[in-house]
Amino acid sequence: MKTLAFYNLKGGVGKTTSAVNIAYFAAQEGNRTLLWDLDPQRSATFYLRIKPAVKAKAKYLIKDRSLIDRLIKTTEYANLDLFPAYFKMRHLELTLGEVKKRKRRLAKLIQTLSLRYDYLFLDCPVSLSLLSENVFRASDYLIIPVIPTVLSLQTFKQVRKYVLKHFRDQLQLIPFFSMVDGRKSLHRKIMDTLGPKANFCKTRIPTRSVTEQMGLHRAPLPAFSPDSQAAKEYKALWEEIKTRLQ
Repeated sequence: MKTLAFYNLKGGVGKTTSAVNIAYFAAQEGNRTLLWDLDPQRSATFYLRIKPAVKAKAKYLIKDRSLIDRLIKTTEYANLDLFPAYFKMRHLELTLGEVKKRKRRLAKLIQTLSLRYDYLFLDCPVSLSLLSENVFRASDYLIIPVIPTVLSLQTFKQVRKYVLKHFRDQLQLIPFFSMVDGRKSLHRKIMDTLGPKANFCKTRIPTRSVTEQMGLHRAPLPAFSPDSQAAKEYKALWEEIKTRLQ
């Protein structure tokens, strides 16, 4: 099983949108796919129309790994399961801080899923915290959407510096430009300058109105608008990501 975490220290960069669409494409290819919504905002859970149980608590998940089987839900899409963002799971980080080997607990939970799935995608919260460290240790790849702006660029550099310092040998970065506006000279300049230096994906994801409709349809973009240019762009991104996995 390959574990890919969609992460950025900056919010509003298209992280969840990308995670849902990429997970959908992976599942449509016949891969056993799990998307784990770790973000308290629960956007991925909303997009996939899953109503989680209300009694799940983080402390029980950490102590009883078998609980994970009861929390995972099937979606209406073949081969795609979801671990929803349960409201009471918002205390997961506090719970991690109270247990032994607290930086590796998420990795131990994920090990229980390795025989069941081909891909695990993590939709991560916007933070650099104990939970983030758990994600970094548990993941094989860190998928980082970056808006080509100065502030977003600074945040990306901070994340890259931190990961390369502490996780260089176990975690590969796969950044890509998201929410691109090709009409803006600053966007074009940053992409042309930074892209080759930081090994960004060649596929770029522009800002498109149809992508924003995911909230209205509560579905992955290729599920309700498969012929749209936006769906084709996410498909191309997934194809490029797969080449990095090899």
